[in-house]
Amino acid sequence: MTDTDLHYLELNEVAHLLQTRKLSPVELTQAMLRRIDSVDRRLHSFALVTRELALEQARKAEDEIAKRRYRGALHGVPIGLKDLCYTKGIPTAAGMPIHRDFRPPYDGTVVKRLYEAGAVCVGKLQLTEGAFADHHPDITVPVNPWNPAHWSGASSSGSGAATAAGLCFASTGSDTGGSIRFPSAANGVTGLKPTWGRVSRYGAFELAASLDHIGPMCRSATDAGIVLGAIAGPDPDDPTAAQLPVPDYLAGDDRQLRGIRIGLDERYIGEGVDPVMVRTVHEAARVLTGLGAQLMHVRFPEFDQVLRDWAPNCAVETAVAHEATFPSRRAEYGPGLAGFIDSARGISAAAYQKILLRRRDFSGRVAALFQAIDLLVIPAQFIPSPTMAQMATLGQDPAALLALMRFTSPFSMSGSPTITLPSGFTPQGTPIAFQLVSRHWDETLLVRAGRAYQRETDWHRQHPKL
Repeated sequence: MTDTDLHYLELNEVAHLLQTRKLSPVELTQAMLRRIDSVDRRLHSFALVTRELALEQARKAEDEIAKRRYRGALHGVPIGLKDLCYTKGIPTAAGMPIHRDFRPPYDGTVVKRLYEAGAVCVGKLQLTEGAFADHHPDITVPVNPWNPAHWSGASSSGSGAATAAGLCFASTGSDTGGSIRFPSAANGVTGLKPTWGRVSRYGAFELAASLDHIGPMCRSATDAGIVLGAIAGPDPDDPTAAQLPVPDYLAGDDRQLRGIRIGLDERYIGEGVDPVMVRTVHEAARVLTGLGAQLMHVRFPEFDQVLRDWAPNCAVETAVAHEATFPSRRAEYGPGLAGFIDSARGISAAAYQKILLRRRDFSGRVAALFQAIDLLVIPAQFIPSPTMAQMATLGQDPAALLALMRFTSPFSMSGSPTITLPSGFTPQGTPIAFQLVSRHWDETLLVRAGRAYQRETDWHRQHPKL
């Protein structure tokens, strides 16, 4: 099997080849490292390639599989880690030059669990500064592999680009206001933001503790379910991780969706939203109802205030997360993150408490909506595949930024799980996507619905020509 045959396989496909010993973990890892050397000089998706570690892990996996000590679908599979996940003895910078020499003394929980599953880490993936909105001025921005003029997403831009470009079979992302969902949509991959608390945050750089989610970015919903199954679960090192058993995320019949109620709010998905994105939601709903799901027209809770509340809520928590280095090392920060932390100073305790109360109120209303439906179908963003030029303009317009966050930050505030699924292409050949949202802790249904949708469509099997 040639390198060309390998790099765009889904994780579940390559896992079968590894388990049956039709493919060697060492040969596969060597092939992926060659591809990274060849392709990533243009994409800049990796902050660091962990060549020696990858080959060591691959050799171990090969030996274990040969001795029939198979650990599961991740055993021997090359993956990438967002560079805010702590890796013992390996630099972990979180997109921040001030941390370029930080070598964690331990592996974060997500990293440890992936290693225990037998995954092979080919490198650390680039991200925005501190996982906020902008890349630090000293960092080369990861390039969208479909078209370099288009946005690669934030903050898990490296994860999205590398996974789409066939440089790893899966990656970790983190999401505080949209940073699994935006780069998944931008790069044409499947991203799963789990319920807040489903995945431990121990050993990951913090942006905003009550908003941060860690989840998988993959080639398919099946792959996302595999990775989530490895990283989810209670963690004694993170008391906020839910004390819930980890279900089989690949359970359920993905050939039909009879009995599943899918909510659609025409006003929420339509007002101020590009017609292309409205059409992709309606087309997704058509595919899902064709599989037996029932479409229900609903009214999503009023979200304007919670949308505006996301930034000050996040800013206060970000200021706390950066107390050790800000403002003492402010000059070493980029203007975006520094300005965001500065904005927290003008927020009074009373104002912050009102934000928290409104957030609780909104979260309760979202939970109530899911008494009547099982899934909500929405766009991934209000415009399809924005260009870098468009994003620069959006950054200067507060109303446009709110529009960008319309379909992401409300579900960060409520902690709701979502899956982002590729659903087509623009005339420029760049990906577009939609989201499904479920009630808390029902990621199994998200994965099932995503798998069912991807049985009927092949958007997730399209790849950039590099």
